[in-house]
Amino acid sequence: MQSSLQIKDLQLYRQGELLLSLDEQIVGGEILTVMGPSGSGKSSLLNWLTGTLPNGFTATGEVWLNDKNVSHLPTHLRHIGVLYQDALLFSHLSVAGNIAFAMPKGSKNSNKKQRREKIEQALAQVGLAGMEDRHPDNLSGGQQARVALLRTLLSEPKAILLDEPFSKLDTQLRVDTRQLVFEQIRTHKLPAIMVTHDHSDAEAAKGKVIHLDL
Repeated sequence: MQSSLQIKDLQLYRQGELLLSLDEQIVGGEILTVMGPSGSGKSSLLNWLTGTLPNGFTATGEVWLNDKNVSHLPTHLRHIGVLYQDALLFSHLSVAGNIAFAMPKGSKNSNKKQRREKIEQALAQVGLAGMEDRHPDNLSGGQQARVALLRTLLSEPKAILLDEPFSKLDTQLRVDTRQLVFEQIRTHKLPAIMVTHDHSDAEAAKGKVIHLDL
């Protein structure tokens, strides 16, 4: 069955005033881009999808993931991964520790050795071979972005949200990291929604673009 993320009849309100209306379906491997000025509701849309709408915001509508209504599930049971502007890596954990932190615990029999091998393979795939025991603070911005991507992917999400994830990277690094992220989304056939201010991000995503107005 093809994976899909569906936003059904969303009406999002701020202080009782309608901020945005959306009705969209994103299938696995597709990236829906949402653009708009600050205050237009981009981040609030992502908050609603993950079940973390802040005070002052209300919404009607439903989130469906793979034909299942997840609207009333708590955040950690929705299986929606998020990549943020900042890598948000834990300073007290190694690179491998950061990635392992998000991995499903599985049965007691799924041993540490298997998890370690999976992490080593994933790091090698994104050009970070041998960096398992490095401290995240000693990595470059681009390397941190790749570790954050692996942490999200190895948590086995059923959909992925991108919240301006490339905005702090310089131009060439932005292009390379973006290509890597989009390739992984397509390889894993994950439905994705990206919030961005950058038109080159939207073009590279090669999907539908929604423009929000104030």
